[in-house]
Amino acid sequence: MRKQRTVIVTGAAGGLGQAISKQFVQQNDFVYVADLNQEAADKVARELGENAKGIALDVTNEESIKSALKSIFDEKKSIDVLINNAGLQHRATIEEFPLEKWNLLIDVMLTGVFLMTKHAFPYMKKNEYGRIVNISSVHGRMATPEKVAYVAAKHGVIGVTSVTALEGAPYKITVNSILPGPVKTELLMKQINSLNEKGMTEKEALGEIMYPKQAMNRFIEPEEVASGVVYLASDAASGITGEHLSVSGGM
Repeated sequence: MRKQRTVIVTGAAGGLGQAISKQFVQQNDFVYVADLNQEAADKVARELGENAKGIALDVTNEESIKSALKSIFDEKKSIDVLINNAGLQHRATIEEFPLEKWNLLIDVMLTGVFLMTKHAFPYMKKNEYGRIVNISSVHGRMATPEKVAYVAAKHGVIGVTSVTALEGAPYKITVNSILPGPVKTELLMKQINSLNEKGMTEKEALGEIMYPKQAMNRFIEPEEVASGVVYLASDAASGITGEHLSVSGGM
């Protein structure tokens, strides 16, 4: 049986984070369910069972990251897999986009990926093994109106992934990103519901969010994205690094 690995999933109390964490636990890895909300992280960890533990983590705070990673390494003697999944959304036209919202989205989804990678790298280099999968988005390669900060951050995640893949390669660390399409999570449904309130049907609202048109014309399930994440973090994918896998239904 393969050695149990230590996995960290950020933003793990959300729908996608839970799906990712569950699949790692199902293959006997130990998952640190990391989230800004300790109570929510603990709840998810309890549901996942003995191979999961909730941990409070603010991906925008370097001291919080350093403390959490040291604590994890002290407990498990390794940090094998890092999934940078924490995210949020705000929609507004550029001229109406608040600077504080811009800063928040960039801090969480781009600076957070940089900081987590920066401080996980030394532990992975020490053991000459690592798997990092960053959650970008189809918006890492395209644009949608009213999502300037989200699009900028997700483009940036692809860039950070590409650079860290080159730097990690000599130490047997692979770094890849996943580009989900419209995943049916609480975050996306909030956008759908806000458009419903403007008189759109769910199908019309989905069409408004999915730009350009998606070939499959359906939501992507969190489990479908999680399967891609788990594969890229597996030993079967040891020769894959610096890649950006779209799980978007043909967008």
